[in-house]
Amino acid sequence: MEDFLEQITRERDRIEAESLDPNYAFHSRGAIRRSTSSPSPNDFRSPFAHDTDRIIHSHAYARYMDKTQVFFQIKNDHITRRSLHVQMVSRIARTIGRCLRLNEDLIEAIAVGHDIGHTPFGHAGEHILGKLLQECHAGTFVHNAQSVRVLQYLEHDGQGCDLTLPVLDGILGHNGEQEQACYTYNPAHLTWETLEANLKRCFQEPGADKTVFPSTLEGCVVRVADMIAYLGKDFEDAVTLQIIAASDLPINIRRVLGDTNRDMVNTLCSDVIQQSYGRGMIAFSDHVFSAFRSMKAFNYERIYHCSFILAQRKKFDAMVRQLFAAYLDDLETGRDSSPVFDDFVARLPESYIKTTSNERIVADFIAGMTDQYFLKQYTQRFIPLSVDYDQTPGLCRLPHA
Repeated sequence: MEDFLEQITRERDRIEAESLDPNYAFHSRGAIRRSTSSPSPNDFRSPFAHDTDRIIHSHAYARYMDKTQVFFQIKNDHITRRSLHVQMVSRIARTIGRCLRLNEDLIEAIAVGHDIGHTPFGHAGEHILGKLLQECHAGTFVHNAQSVRVLQYLEHDGQGCDLTLPVLDGILGHNGEQEQACYTYNPAHLTWETLEANLKRCFQEPGADKTVFPSTLEGCVVRVADMIAYLGKDFEDAVTLQIIAASDLPINIRRVLGDTNRDMVNTLCSDVIQQSYGRGMIAFSDHVFSAFRSMKAFNYERIYHCSFILAQRKKFDAMVRQLFAAYLDDLETGRDSSPVFDDFVARLPESYIKTTSNERIVADFIAGMTDQYFLKQYTQRFIPLSVDYDQTPGLCRLPHA
């Protein structure tokens, strides 16, 4: 059996060497981990396929299922959740990567892990946690850096997933909020020292994440695919929820990108592939990029900043602020019965407690929550208990005068 698996492994390496672009693709033989353990000679999975498996079997990945993408508390199973968005990014990125002869296993690992650090209620949670940490002079918060933090230092009771450097680099550099017409890469920046320095800056300096880019072309593909995945889908979700009408989309965008998510994804992917093939960069044509930016501006004005979203976000900000202060007080006063101890700190090594500020501990705890777990914790902490008189008379019995 071992001889057969060794043969499969050799065949896998041969196919990769022949099929991947020799100049621009990142080959699996260059993958390195923090651990010194060597792969088995009959290890039929590539190191990046290992990383994908480690990510999707993590607890943090399971929590994707109940995390908001854009729209809060929507009772409609067809509206995108974080878990679906991640799969869309993976599919789009792999399609582009295959056409450009890049490493699909590396692309998939970056894609499935890129939003692991996202908070409950999407970017609303990210923004309020960053603001609270800044007010406490305890750094800031961005989800791409938190994704690396979770996978490298918090998952598996603080042991981390021991992922390869190119995957962590791609996750940290995936910022999908900052569009560019062309993305280049610099493999010289692919070092553990650079990763740690960039991670530290992202947690200390507001806006530092906007200056961090992937060091591999595969990471650049995921960064572009992230934007392609949410642009048209968020538009269609907003139409479904009747926040906007399909006819609201400006004609100049429709003429270039189309007026459905399907058309937009196809147009953008086709353009990226044509503009990027064999060039060592990921690029859009000028006219498609102009329409892409107009579409993104339309989404921000009419969807992400619409009155419904802003009203919900204001409520959520107040809730996070209350829960953050409560957990911080629990840590400072040693209230061991608090969920921040029982459900979080107790599962992590003592070294985490000694080297992490209380503010960062609370941010780690809240960021890891699903939407429903957050609402449950808030309700238990701040909402008066509802008691049925007939079922629990002991709780309602008044003392004699």
